[in-house]
Amino acid sequence: MQVHRPFLLSSITLAVLSLINQASAADTPPNSSEVSSTVVAPENKPTEAQQVVVTGSALGRGLRKVDAPYSITTATEEQMKEAAPLSTADLFKIVPGVYAETSGGQTGPNIEVAGFPGGGDANYVTIQLNGAPIFPAPTLSFMDNSSMFRLDDTIDHMEALVSGPNTVLSNGQPGATMNFILKTGEGGDEGLFRTTFGTGNARRYDAYYGGKISDGWFATIGGFYRTDNGVRDSQFPTNDGYQLTGTLTRLLDDGKLTLYARTLKDKNLFFTAIPVSASATGVPTGAFPGFNPLTGSLYGNETRFFTIQTAPGQTQNIDMANGRGADVHTFGIDFNQKIHDWEVSNKLNYVSGDMQTNAFFTGSVPQTMSSYLNAALTKANGNSATVIAGGLATGGTATYTDGSGAVDPNQQVLNAGAWYVDKQIRSTTDELKFSKELMKDHTFTFGTFLADYSSQDLWYLGNSVLMTATSNPKPINVILNNGAVISNNGIDGPVSYAQHDSYNGQKTAFFMADQWKLNSQLTLDAGLRYETQRVNATLGNITSGNIDSNPLHLYNQGTSMLTGTYQSVTQTDHATSMTLGGGYKLTPNVNLYARINSGHLMPQFDDIRGDAGTSATAPVQDIKTYEVGIKAVNSEFSIYASVFHKDFTGIQQSQILTNGSTVWYNYGSQTNGALFEGAWRPFTNFQLAFSGDYEDGKYTGFQGIDSSTGTSNNGNQLQRQPKFQSRLTPSYRIPTSWGSIKMYGTYSYIGKRYSDIQNQQVLPSYNTLDAGILAVVGDKLEFRLTGTNLNNTLGLTEGDSRVLGAGSGVIMARPIFGRAFEASVTYRF
Repeated sequence: MQVHRPFLLSSITLAVLSLINQASAADTPPNSSEVSSTVVAPENKPTEAQQVVVTGSALGRGLRKVDAPYSITTATEEQMKEAAPLSTADLFKIVPGVYAETSGGQTGPNIEVAGFPGGGDANYVTIQLNGAPIFPAPTLSFMDNSSMFRLDDTIDHMEALVSGPNTVLSNGQPGATMNFILKTGEGGDEGLFRTTFGTGNARRYDAYYGGKISDGWFATIGGFYRTDNGVRDSQFPTNDGYQLTGTLTRLLDDGKLTLYARTLKDKNLFFTAIPVSASATGVPTGAFPGFNPLTGSLYGNETRFFTIQTAPGQTQNIDMANGRGADVHTFGIDFNQKIHDWEVSNKLNYVSGDMQTNAFFTGSVPQTMSSYLNAALTKANGNSATVIAGGLATGGTATYTDGSGAVDPNQQVLNAGAWYVDKQIRSTTDELKFSKELMKDHTFTFGTFLADYSSQDLWYLGNSVLMTATSNPKPINVILNNGAVISNNGIDGPVSYAQHDSYNGQKTAFFMADQWKLNSQLTLDAGLRYETQRVNATLGNITSGNIDSNPLHLYNQGTSMLTGTYQSVTQTDHATSMTLGGGYKLTPNVNLYARINSGHLMPQFDDIRGDAGTSATAPVQDIKTYEVGIKAVNSEFSIYASVFHKDFTGIQQSQILTNGSTVWYNYGSQTNGALFEGAWRPFTNFQLAFSGDYEDGKYTGFQGIDSSTGTSNNGNQLQRQPKFQSRLTPSYRIPTSWGSIKMYGTYSYIGKRYSDIQNQQVLPSYNTLDAGILAVVGDKLEFRLTGTNLNNTLGLTEGDSRVLGAGSGVIMARPIFGRAFEASVTYRF
């Protein structure tokens, strides 16, 4: 497939020409603080009132966080470390209004934004690097932005906003945007080596160096290598990989050019639901006998390798150690330049790589081995071809695939699908904008955002594996006494859904924004965006059949197979977004603000595939957000709070059930809520930080495309989203004659949720306690010890997404990770 990137050459040319034109300028470049964010030398750290943010600003420069008329959360490098995030997505826990389910491990999170009804994946979340989206589509099946990014010491700080002006900027994200700003070396020469050890035999090695390489030139390089067996011991590495990042920066006359490159190769196990005991009404009550929900895993040496049959004479190997990892390469240009009275900004980002999934996706709840055998007998004897070939079966044998003997009839067993997904992705995005002060305190901005992105997908879903309902389970073979093979090398079900598809999307957006400071107190801003998206898809046709002609091979009958023929689908959509906001300063550091957003989310590749061959067209989601807030900062306290209303229409969602069928829904929603965060500093070296949100979100206009879903879900609470969540983080620093000691901790509360749209799968509230201590010795050595989920609470983030309704006695659910510790030693130079 030909990929057109007409904007790539012009973008690079613009930056390179400016670099060449200024290469012969004075040896000592002028100060470029007007176009850079507030990244200053450690000894000159700005106070909170002075903190400048660039995310969400349509101008060619940043603005003070307290002046920004929208909700935005920031975190320094140290604050990110103290949050002890398990993954990039887990860092969202410090952002009010976002709830990230990171119980799946390093990758594949479900990230919910308050009032944005997602139901899984991360449809309303964009991860940016230096202001450019990692991938223009927030989520594709088996891939979200956060899974393509890892945290390390090359990151200077983070900025995250919920809604706000990004509705009209960049890729037009109406939900949450988390922007990571890379270090450039401008703050002075610095370097470090870090060694980290932790639970699950974790080993991680980090290194970073950055600084001035000549007059006006700066560079950085850094990254990590790690391996660990995880809190959920899988008997082989849960995470295994590395990341390397480098930057090169040139200060220009009234500007700056930064080139950056990053390579990520990381394998990460993906954890799904496990058995959990429940009440008669399906409410989780605790551990399933013999399966620790905080440390248990369906992975192990005996469930690592599988060979699945995809067509007669064709197979696909699966290695669970490959997990849901990433092999991704990123290159970008971040260019800012003041040309006469115009501030010019260009952000180019190119990404290519492979996002692969080799993972278990759980199905039905556990049952005894004898119960499974009885069901197998009924199924086999109901198959006329099997009966003709072998006669009626009256019994059968179940043995372990490792040759260790027969399975006890009372042994609890379950099925899990060994899924294989490979996504070859490419993306080029470019945002070019121009800003000019038309008159004093009145700035006009206009620009374009262009994106060309693609995904080549190969899927083999289903592939049911019969195994013991234990941690590090054993696969099981089952043969009936008429010769019928129910389970072969543990596999008792075929590929239920094969897919070989190619997608290419192109976005073209034009935007303009106007900011007018009417007086010293009142500032107004407005923005408008018009976007066109065109998606071309080539979808592989599939058929269903038996892998071989043996009617006694029941494990590979009804296999979903690719036919080698294809159909083409094209869809073009247009949408207009707008933002209107303003701030009124009661004092220089107290700001009242209000904002109205009308945004949209274009159909993704998976939406278009789901409608292929039907008269339906994947809809454009329309999202309206209304927000009023206050920001106040002084030396003793800071508070950022807002109330909001969000209105959705045109949402389409799919759910893959245990039997391989897919259920589709259309609906809308309405939500009222409040966000808050802040800190209290009653005396020197002590701080009590807090954050959280309350939301009351309900489904509206619900339509089930499948008759089984009905229309009774109107008024139900938005799935997976807690009505209330909060965090309380005290910290205290003790200066000493040899350095300092800092102690910190976080108490988190997550309210009751429902895993499903029908509000039948209850996820009880839970709380966790994290803590850490940092000892700084002189100016070179640091020792850090952190502990997460110290109270070892059983918190569930997902029920059984493969079934409709609730179970009883035992259910499938996905718990958070159990108690874990991590210790590190850092040497700075």
